[in-house]
Amino acid sequence: MELMEKILVIDDNKLIRKTLREILSKVGYTIIEAGDGETGLQLVRSEHPELVITDYQMPGISGLEVLSEIRKLKVVIPVLLLTSFGHVVLTIKAIQLGAFDFLEKPVDPSLLKSTVQLALNSVKVSNSLNAVPHEDTSSESMPEDNIMVSRSPRMKEIFKNIGRISMNKVNVLIEGETGTGKELIARLIHFSGTTSDKPLVVVNCSALTETLLESELFGHVKGSFTDSIRDKKGKFELAGEGSIFLDEISEISLNTQVKLLRVIQELEFERVGGEATIPMKARIIAATNRSLEKLIEQGKFREDLYYRLKVFTINLPPLRERKEDIRDLVNHFMYKLDKQYNKNVIKVGDGVIEMLQQHDWHGNVRELKNTILQAIIMSKNDVLEKENITINVRIHDNHADDSEMSELLSLADMEKNHIRHVLDVVKWNKLDASRILNITRPTLNAKIEKYNLVQ
Repeated sequence: MELMEKILVIDDNKLIRKTLREILSKVGYTIIEAGDGETGLQLVRSEHPELVITDYQMPGISGLEVLSEIRKLKVVIPVLLLTSFGHVVLTIKAIQLGAFDFLEKPVDPSLLKSTVQLALNSVKVSNSLNAVPHEDTSSESMPEDNIMVSRSPRMKEIFKNIGRISMNKVNVLIEGETGTGKELIARLIHFSGTTSDKPLVVVNCSALTETLLESELFGHVKGSFTDSIRDKKGKFELAGEGSIFLDEISEISLNTQVKLLRVIQELEFERVGGEATIPMKARIIAATNRSLEKLIEQGKFREDLYYRLKVFTINLPPLRERKEDIRDLVNHFMYKLDKQYNKNVIKVGDGVIEMLQQHDWHGNVRELKNTILQAIIMSKNDVLEKENITINVRIHDNHADDSEMSELLSLADMEKNHIRHVLDVVKWNKLDASRILNITRPTLNAKIEKYNLVQ
């Protein structure tokens, strides 16, 4: 059956309009065109297209504004947004405003045709449902530090999902290896949606004992235990109607798990040693670098709590599974770190990216960032050179011979050697060293004393 749906293409580039017209007209679509957003909106009103494909960056009004205006018409028209570059905030905004999908130029013809077909098919379903008003969030902003860089299809889908879930205060479980950016994802969820103007409270569950964690989460009243000389609000209370991020949720005790489960079920809690009931209004975002399902099998994590936390789950891929992001991440870190450390390393030497892409990055994005920071500090000019990059290579062969086994070090020795190496690289600047190692100055001083490190 011949397709006769009318598609409006809005782009100030004639060549792009021609390319899209040729691709789509060959499969039977009727194509109408506009060279700017204002003209495009006029054609939406007069021609009533079944689908709109619009560029993001155009003279006059942008693609996001076109999308927003179309939504105000309260008609069911799917909109595909095109851009020549990937941008996390733009992706999230587009999804929040109701874009069907977000495609990058140059558009793959097969992907374009399949996405168009999916969008048009969705109209039939949408027309059978009552229209749901969509809040225009175009005036909201997101902190620059929360921007992530990625070309990876898996990461782009995660960003699109954030655009959806951040507009609802559902509990989210973020799973991923150490260094993949779980806290950054939590901040994206918080600051890109309904909680953006509310508190975000972060709790590292692995850094506190059971007693201290309960006091930290729920607060305590004066005299409830030794040294409790005054009432103290807990993190749930401080989060208010915002978000509470429970990092490394797998580390909490079974006793604390029971209390946390009750908070989620009853939406209320009491301070340690107190009797007054306090309402819990915050969204819970939990993160783990361990398999909670395996811990459930081992009897170390409650299954009922697991399902309460994972209303929506985000699985962050390790960097070794999205190496196509390394080039953009390097450029991003160079720009950010140059400003932070008053450097002027603005170029990447030959073979640097290829060398970085060969590494498996078991420390993930955090390891890559610290590697780039070390290289920037060591750079003598404006070029990031291979010789300034130090990559820690691990031995992974399970059948290593005796000579290899003799080279394996204890965890303490590895930590000692790495701290000494970082200190030597930064010429014993403890501020730079603590930032590279991602620890506090007091912690660094304690480790220097522990390992008897001297300059």
